Amino acid sequence: MGRRRKNELRDTVEVLAMLPWWASLIVAVLSYAILHALTKPLVMQPGADPVKQVGPVMLHAVIAAFATFGQYLVPALCVIAAALSVFKRRQGRELVGRVASAPSAAALDAMSWQDFERLVGEAFRQRGYSVVETGRGGADGGVDLVLRKGHEKFLVQCKQWKALKVGVEVVRELFGVMAASGATGGFVVTSGTFSGDATEFARGRNVELIDGVALHRMLRAAAVPSPAPRAAASAGQGTDPGIPACPVCGSRMVRRTARKGANAGKAFWGCERYPGCRGTRPG
Repeated sequence: MGRRRKNELRDTVEVLAMLPWWASLIVAVLSYAILHALTKPLVMQPGADPVKQVGPVMLHAVIAAFATFGQYLVPALCVIAAALSVFKRRQGRELVGRVASAPSAAALDAMSWQDFERLVGEAFRQRGYSVVETGRGGADGGVDLVLRKGHEKFLVQCKQWKALKVGVEVVRELFGVMAASGATGGFVVTSGTFSGDATEFARGRNVELIDGVALHRMLRAAAVPSPAPRAAASAGQGTDPGIPACPVCGSRMVRRTARKGANAGKAFWGCERYPGCRGTRPG
């Protein structure tokens, strides 16, 4: 098999592996059923002109030839993709555990950008999102993850910047893609920090900036088996058992009172990193 054909098969498996493992298995079953049906002989219409049947018969013969081979190849690729998807999920969970157990966010700097994106994807899965890796990212950026929760869609751009600040251009780019795709919100996640201009641009918009320290806190909070206040304290969020941890980044929360909207005058818990983080809990 030529190198080009091998690369095409590998790319196909990698694209299928972006789906949940169970989705790849469903595709495997459906593809076999459809392709197997195409291998059946063409039924000639009684009394039809044989000359007019030549074209359909030849076309069906070509389709049947590809289907005969494809009915085994396509499901096999789907099964391989399902196994790869399970392997990636396991890698993601191991990354979360390793980084969460690290004493500081410096552990993020030693990662490759591929592992960083896998880590971020697993972090959002643990927050209840369904995650699809788009494969359009890379070291030079792009929308790396598409999140869904209910009927809402969120876009994520990962930046594994070592000792650098993410500028406003990155945040502005994601905001434009969000508007064009109709996304509810977006996240820019970095192992480093954000510039003042980037923070100012995100303020008041549905773009959340998660820097290395906040990501490390979020991973540590996710690694704790119980959301009880004592667990939040063990994750480094404070020793007061009456103060909850932020559901977004794991930081301490501050008691606030809503000034406007339907909940005006009501108390709630807001993240101490506001406006950098907009996580809230009922008061």
